[in-house]
Amino acid sequence: MVLGQYLITFREVLEAALITSMVLAYLARTRRYPLTLYVWYGVILAMATSIALGATIWWTYGILPESTQVLFEGIAALIAVAVLSSMIYWMTTKGKELRSEVEKKVEILTTRGAVFGLVSFAFVAVFREGLETVLFLTPYLVNDPVATVAGLLLGTLSSLALAYVVFFVGKKINVRRFFYFTSILLVLLAGGLAGYGVHELIEYTGPSAWGSLGQNAYALSISQDNPFHHKGVIGSVFAVMFGYTVRAEWARLIVHFVYLAVAIPLVIMVYRKK
Repeated sequence: MVLGQYLITFREVLEAALITSMVLAYLARTRRYPLTLYVWYGVILAMATSIALGATIWWTYGILPESTQVLFEGIAALIAVAVLSSMIYWMTTKGKELRSEVEKKVEILTTRGAVFGLVSFAFVAVFREGLETVLFLTPYLVNDPVATVAGLLLGTLSSLALAYVVFFVGKKINVRRFFYFTSILLVLLAGGLAGYGVHELIEYTGPSAWGSLGQNAYALSISQDNPFHHKGVIGSVFAVMFGYTVRAEWARLIVHFVYLAVAIPLVIMVYRKK
């Protein structure tokens, strides 16, 4: 299912594109056109590093024994949840002042003539999003490579198109509201990933190691060829967006719902407060 991969990529690439566009727009507004080249150096280097990192992770996964691959998937999913949560929090609390903070940083760098600093700033801004994208998509890539690559390409193209429309065509959109709704959607994705990560750890250690928490909380009698199975045409949509599965252990269910119970109210509270 492409939806989850698309949403993750769209959000991450859009953040990188918006920050890069802010830097380029500020340099153009202050007539420092020659310095834009160094911004692109940082962007290209960050993209190349992100792709190399993704290829390395995929290669590493491929050479692992099958039992260790299960552990890899579980750890990768939980790391992705942690990084995704911190990113949502950062954008929720800093998003309103993002433009002023970026322009202030660029002004300091250009005033000092720190060309290397400008390259580094662009690199860090883009690579951070690239690293997050790699971490988030790894669990999906392992289970569905074709859909993940499709979501990656579609998300990248559409986010770059939106960034271009906002910064270079001048189309006004409510960026804050956009990030608010996508933050909620990403929290739903993260909740499902958290539960999936726990499930993989249970698979690796065996249910008995978890006691009663490793036992099934429920098991639906839905065959894998049924469209409502979590790998089916309909069920896969709910699996990606809400962590739906036909069978879930107690530990998976508890982690999933505790994450949602904490994260969703926090995001809503912070946005409404601002």
